Amino acid sequence: MSANIPMTQQTAQVQDSASGPAATIRYGIIGAGQMAREHVRNLGLIPGSQVTALCDPHPESLDLTHAEVMGLPNAPDAVARFEHVGQLLASGLVDALLIASPNDTHIDILGKIFAHPHPYPVLVEKPVCTTMADTYLLEEQAARHQAPIWVAMEYRYMPPVQQVLQHLRAGDLGRLQMVSIREHRFPFLDKVDDWNRFSERTGGTLVEKCCHFFDLMRLITTDEPVRVYASGGADVNHAEESYGGRRPDILDNAFVIVDFAGGVRAMLDLCMFAEGSGFQEHISLVGDAAKAECFVPVDANHWPAEHARQAEVEFSPRSPQGPVRREVPVDPAVLAAGAHHGSTYFQHLGFRRAVLGQGPVEVTMRDGLQAVRIGLAAEESARAGQAVTL
Repeated sequence: MSANIPMTQQTAQVQDSASGPAATIRYGIIGAGQMAREHVRNLGLIPGSQVTALCDPHPESLDLTHAEVMGLPNAPDAVARFEHVGQLLASGLVDALLIASPNDTHIDILGKIFAHPHPYPVLVEKPVCTTMADTYLLEEQAARHQAPIWVAMEYRYMPPVQQVLQHLRAGDLGRLQMVSIREHRFPFLDKVDDWNRFSERTGGTLVEKCCHFFDLMRLITTDEPVRVYASGGADVNHAEESYGGRRPDILDNAFVIVDFAGGVRAMLDLCMFAEGSGFQEHISLVGDAAKAECFVPVDANHWPAEHARQAEVEFSPRSPQGPVRREVPVDPAVLAAGAHHGSTYFQHLGFRRAVLGQGPVEVTMRDGLQAVRIGLAAEESARAGQAVTL
């Protein structure tokens, strides 16, 4: 790949194939919707990766994702198609599993995987579950699973986010004091059976969409939250929609403040009717010596090509004053493979290392569950109008 890919990722890929052809991992994908197809395209960029099985109860989704797989340069001779997870698990056709089904189905799918005699490595999309009770059940079940479990928190792996984290870890900011994350973006997309329109299936917007950001807060602070306060509403989007006589109940904007045990405060500013913004995410880390920020542009599929922008990072010391702003280019093939600014590709390199026993699980089940717990607390706070203690 291009030299624009961070050196840590380049090195990892070379080490996998240094002694010969890359080891082949056969992937089975459970849930064949839009996010599954993003995973397929990214696996197509990684030597030694083959999607050999798909599982989804919807034939139309299977057709679309099957066509995506067969169009890859590393496509297998054939891709098995299953309606039920048990059939896939019993097939013997895969080495690792990727769960990209609707949020509320994860708990049942993971339960079947954990109960199967073969311990499959698993990459499960966020949020890993949607209720507080399920977080405790999964914590118990996952502790007994004898293979890697990786929760797909893609935003960690965006190259501009990684560069901001490098400033923090190098001590450039001094002592971290404040974290702010803004996402101003387009509304939720249409999904099969309109499952993402109702909190009972998604966990609520502050779980479904924002667990990414609560995970980033924990990663940045290396700390745990103690209190969450949120104010949000369903004010603009989906107001005219009706599904079986029911109107969507998901929030489309919110502010969330998270207090951490060590004293750092973090804030999320979410707006899902701001698709006119050139930068979709803005992340700011402020220490007592300097500030580091990154600006992540809207995915090209949701933005006019003539207004395309590069990601940017700005470092602003308090003394001597003089902000330094630089672009963060990413390989165009990696950007084109998904809607998460290259992060899905880099995440898959890490998961691959974990499956092959060449590296650790970098996003653990606990990471995924804590992000859900913060999101659920934020949803509760927004409903009740008062802070929630964790």
